[in-house]
Amino acid sequence: MAGVRVEQRERTRRALVAQARALFATRGYGDVGLAEIVAAAGVTKGALYHQFDGKTALFRAVLADVAAEVADAVVAAAEAQGDDPWAQLTAGSRAFLEASTDPAVARIALVDGPAVLGWTEWRAVDEATSGRHLVEALETLVARGVLAPRPVAPLAHLLGGAMNEAALWLAVTDEPDALERVWGELLAMMEALR
Repeated sequence: MAGVRVEQRERTRRALVAQARALFATRGYGDVGLAEIVAAAGVTKGALYHQFDGKTALFRAVLADVAAEVADAVVAAAEAQGDDPWAQLTAGSRAFLEASTDPAVARIALVDGPAVLGWTEWRAVDEATSGRHLVEALETLVARGVLAPRPVAPLAHLLGGAMNEAALWLAVTDEPDALERVWGELLAMMEALR
């Protein structure tokens, strides 16, 4: 019987996160109420509060899912490059930009994330996912002599910030070839580090 309850709780949690994600992605955190989320998920407010402390905690779970998916795309692109750390860095960086061109990803991860959770908590989520992979890639490049010895943490913050800003712009622009233009500039910045 306990196993059935655990499964039901997990199903309820997944439904809440999925419905909240869809609503937050299309309308933004501020324009979505809890009543709408629970109705879309087909559960009660009590069920929501059994899973989450409130709307912010639910958003945190949505953001964690989005950030993990983007990080998975970055890792997959990097791993497809074999053992070449420079190719891994560039492929992973491009995968991040491509994933972020999805307006839903940009809205949740880059616009609402810092606004809802605050800069410090949002940075912690970013650093635990895509940011962690960027640091690891840069450390490998320094260790293998592809990059000159340098402090990796500030460089990772600078590159991560550039990519986040580029992703925000890509999510809202309708300029033709925007991704290719942004990628060209980012790649030129990265090449200057070698």
